[in-house]
Amino acid sequence: MPTPIRDHTVPWPAPLADEYVAKGYWAGLPLGTALRAVAGARPDAPALVDAEARLRWSHLELADRADAAATRLLELGLRRGDRIVVQLGNGWEFVVLTLACLRAGIVPVMALPAHRRTELAYLARHAEATAIAVPDRMRDFDHQALAHELADDVREVTGGPWHVLVAGEDVAPGSVDLRALCAPGPSTALTHPDSHDVAVFLLSGGTTGLPKLIARTHDDYLYNARRSAELAAVDADTRYLVSLPAGHNFPLACPGILGVLLAGGRVVTLPSPEPGRAFATIAAEGVTHTAVVPAVAGRWLDHAAEHGSTDLATLRVLQVGGARLADELARKVTPVLGATLQQVFGMAEGLLNLTRLDDPADVVCGTQGRPMCPDDEVRLVDEFDHDVPESEPGSLLTRGPYTPRGYYKAAEQNARAFTEDGWYRSGDICRRTPDGNLIVEGRDKDMINRGGEKISAEEVENLVYQLPAVAQVAAVAMPDAQLGERVCVYVVPRPDATVTLEEIRASMDAIGVARFKLPEHLVLVDELAATKVGKIDKKALRADIADRLNGAPA
Repeated sequence: MPTPIRDHTVPWPAPLADEYVAKGYWAGLPLGTALRAVAGARPDAPALVDAEARLRWSHLELADRADAAATRLLELGLRRGDRIVVQLGNGWEFVVLTLACLRAGIVPVMALPAHRRTELAYLARHAEATAIAVPDRMRDFDHQALAHELADDVREVTGGPWHVLVAGEDVAPGSVDLRALCAPGPSTALTHPDSHDVAVFLLSGGTTGLPKLIARTHDDYLYNARRSAELAAVDADTRYLVSLPAGHNFPLACPGILGVLLAGGRVVTLPSPEPGRAFATIAAEGVTHTAVVPAVAGRWLDHAAEHGSTDLATLRVLQVGGARLADELARKVTPVLGATLQQVFGMAEGLLNLTRLDDPADVVCGTQGRPMCPDDEVRLVDEFDHDVPESEPGSLLTRGPYTPRGYYKAAEQNARAFTEDGWYRSGDICRRTPDGNLIVEGRDKDMINRGGEKISAEEVENLVYQLPAVAQVAAVAMPDAQLGERVCVYVVPRPDATVTLEEIRASMDAIGVARFKLPEHLVLVDELAATKVGKIDKKALRADIADRLNGAPA
């Protein structure tokens, strides 16, 4: 039987929780209840368009499907507080299942479509999940088969049943047809979760091995979605395109799917942000808002420069986040795409900073915005946790009404990532302008940001060390014009041994590692650069690969 979630979460101090309620940040309302209220107020208004499946539902139709699915999940044996790993592409199944979980108090663990055995087995065991939702196949990978292979791994922890929910045409014996589970039908009187309960588990982009689980409650995540929707001018007339992986915090609730539905607007799902298809969908559906990462923004700018941007006539707001957007690209967004740029600098662990839609161009194009809540606390500190002088770069610490106080079941990591008085160490190096906007200068953690996907250098190194020919390895970020960063590994081979990039990638692929984590460049060296105290000098290695790419002597 899974351990109760509350046994391994870190609550906000009671006086602060009371203060957040008194100030109206926490509404004391479960997310599913708030969404159902919107359906009651706007039953016939369009809520969901699946551009791939070519279907569209009103708010009432979507809410009724979610309630029917919640009922069937409970009939399947899942209970309030149980966890389900959700690894679905962008489509109606993801939306209905997520809303069903919010209604029933079942907690989705938001995996990524790119995850494979290594990540999924870890997530399922760590969360003590009793179910997983997957596509039958996606991009020629058999997700359904892998989901069943995980059963033994999970049962070692929970000892109970392992349900495999499958979205697709090929639902194998022993699987649950997710599309049938989400079909219209009767629903029972659902027992609503408490607003203090965990609503969803998001994944960290942490530096120490596999992702940590971020427990977002109904209280804090409802505020997250509603307040960011307000600052993005999302309302009942909004048509929001979801083309980034929907399980990410950014397209899920910043304001994303949840923020738009809570405002009574319309969500349009698309499997990928490929420019040609995305532009056509924006034109066909009259999309007004969407969110992309800098790498996608760059591709959209190139596509619009070559083919024109007439398809984007309805697009009012383009949010860009997930990584630092280069100033020169930021300045092109409005002239080329016609939309107002809103930079979003945030983290699944909580704090969201946004430029405002009426900010002057130098703020919109040259900063990453400012905190969205008056009670977001932000400090920029040096290596001794002393506040740095104004306009000097420092490491960002934060607390607030939607920034949890610790990771789930992670006491050791919490001791490193959080101070004793609850400040979260984001790992971002920032400067603060006199008007309060933040400028992201980089990271103080060993992190690789590949097109918005955060990759732990330590995790990559641990995987490369499994090759017998490797004596030492260091993984670092390699600059890349398209994705921002790619994974580069420096390797010291063992005597008389050889190591190739192909061998490294094949070994990681064979054990089921997400492909976006696979190294894309290998540098063979006799020894790794070291600091004066003998630690591997990642700063020197990052400088070295940048010099190599620029043709300078190594």
